[in-house]
This record gives sequence, structure tokens and C-alpha cells, in this order.
Amino acid sequence: MFEDLRPHLAELRKRIGLSVVSIFLMFAIAFAFHKSILAWVTQPLNDALTQVGLVIESKSATEWKIQPKQNDTEATHQTPTHQPHSAQSYAQEASVSAEKLHDDLIQASNLAGKQKNPEFASLLKEAASSAKATADATAKLIALLDDVNHSVEHASKKTFEGMVTTHQIGGVFFVALKVSFFAALLGALPFILYQLWLFISPGLYEHEKKMIIPFVLGGSVMFFIGVLFAYYVVTPFGFQFLITFGSFLYTPLINIEDYVGFFAKIMMGFGIAFELPVLAYFLGLLGLVTDKTLKDFFKYAILIIFVLAALLTPPDVLTQLLMALPLIMLYGISILIVRMVNPYTADAEEEETTKKKES
Repeated sequence: MFEDLRPHLAELRKRIGLSVVSIFLMFAIAFAFHKSILAWVTQPLNDALTQVGLVIESKSATEWKIQPKQNDTEATHQTPTHQPHSAQSYAQEASVSAEKLHDDLIQASNLAGKQKNPEFASLLKEAASSAKATADATAKLIALLDDVNHSVEHASKKTFEGMVTTHQIGGVFFVALKVSFFAALLGALPFILYQLWLFISPGLYEHEKKMIIPFVLGGSVMFFIGVLFAYYVVTPFGFQFLITFGSFLYTPLINIEDYVGFFAKIMMGFGIAFELPVLAYFLGLLGLVTDKTLKDFFKYAILIIFVLAALLTPPDVLTQLLMALPLIMLYGISILIVRMVNPYTADAEEEETTKKKES
């Protein structure tokens, strides 16, 4: 028995070896462009952090952000009922009051001089000088508050516009290896599918061997569609939801090593899931399933789909639904594909029943 299996094992080893070589070649190419690939991988995270930052800033600006500086005209028309006071608004009011007090004291000092009361005039001049010093100090305080406000805005912008961290000395290097390997798998996928077809084709009929192009092309295209769907549809909603949750209490500092593994799991999961129509097509072509088979299995397929969505995606309901719903739609498309390839006929079922009775 082992002698019969030996040629097949040798063929399998050959196909696996060629697939591994193709992955290594694509890895060498991908590593040369790892910066661009890493930028593409982290772009959904950067966008999500930016959106979360805008949400947090708009909802909690009056709680932690110093109010912007206002000019004198705006300050005179401002009422506490329309705009809450802040440290900067109080300093602005103090500066205006000190300037007004200085002007009034100068006028009073001049009036006391005209009334030939030099001692009182001198006292008023000293008070005016103190008021002027208070106004100057308050102006410096306003400038300082402007700097603090700018620093807070810069810190919040830096935190939410894609600031990710690494906890390892060689973390960035290993991340570059991971993203390059992920890109290598995507790049080598058509060749890997071609090697898989060459391994199974000896057991097929001649007309079935001609399906190599639909198998390789269809499998590759559907996998890439699944990856693009996850990248452009799932990750924007999923990342924003996950990061927003609790961000009002804690600042999200994302570890790049964890993120890359998280990202690759989502991309590969959706890529594999979108192979369902291709799998259904070839099962129908081989006569293993009919459209009636898929219809009868639909209620069980729903359960399996949600289980797979829970296993292939992060543990949050939103991402699982974003995988499960397209899979249900793809299952419906698979029924239509199998109906065209291997439709159910009552005559075939009767013949099969008759054969069973005769045997």
C-alpha cells in the first residue's frame, strides 16, 4: 500500500516545494518594499485613530481643552450663558479690567494735580503703575495659555493620527518580516493554486482538467476581493468601533506587533471566506452537490457561517456580522452557480432511488 502512495507523496512534496520557493521569492521582493506595504497595512488604523480623535475632541472640548483666545470686542459681547468661562477667558477679562483701571487712575492723577494735591496725585500714579504691571503680567499669562492650548492640541493630534508603539527592541524589524510574508502569500497565491491543481488534476477526467483557468483565476480573484472587502469596508467600521469604545477614559496606544497579527487574521479570514462560490462551483462540476442540496443545507450553513465568522474575526460582534452577512450572500450566489453547473432534476433522484432498491 505504501508503494502505491509513494508516487503521490513524491508529487505532493514537489508541489509543496515549488510553492515554498515561490513564497520565498515573493518575500524577497516584498521585503524590499516593506515600508510601502507597512504604510498600506497601518492606513486603516491611522484613519480610525484620526476619526476617534475628532469625535473625542468634539464631545469633550469644554472639559479638557482651553478655550481659544478672544479679542476685546468678542469678550465684551460674550455672556456666561452662551460660552462657559475658562482660564483663558478669565485672564482676558482681567487684562481688560487692569488696562481700564490704569487709564482711570491716570485720569484721576491728572485731576488731582490740577486741584493742587500733589501727594494724592503721586499715590494715584503709583496705583496706575501697579495696574499697568498687572495688565502686562496678565498679557503674558494669556500668551502662556495659548502655548499650553497649542501643546494640548498637538498632543491630541499626535496621539490620534496614527501614533503606534512597539514594546520590543527589534519590534519594527519583525513587523517588517511579518508584513512582507503576508504580501508574499498574496503575491504567490495564483502559483500556489496552480500547483494545487497540478496535484489533483491526474485524478480528474479530461473535460475537468480544462477547468484549470477558472480554478486558478477564480480562486485568486475571489481571495483578493475578500481581502479588499475586509480592507475597505470591514476595518474602517471595526477599528473605529473598537478604538472608540473606552477612549474617553483611556488613551489608545496601539502595539504594532499585535496590530499586524490582528490585521493579517482579518485579511486572511475574509480571503478564505470569499472562496465559497469557487468551492461550490467545483463541487457542482464534480457532481457532488446540486442546488437542492445547498438549499436543504441552508439552515445549517447559517450556523456554520456564524461559527466561522467568530473564529476568523476578532471577538467583537460588529466584525463578525460584517463577515457573516457577506458569507450568507455568497452562499446564495453559490446556489445560483451550482444551479447553472449541476441543477437538481427529479429524474436523477428517481434513478438513484431505483438503483438503491435493485441493489
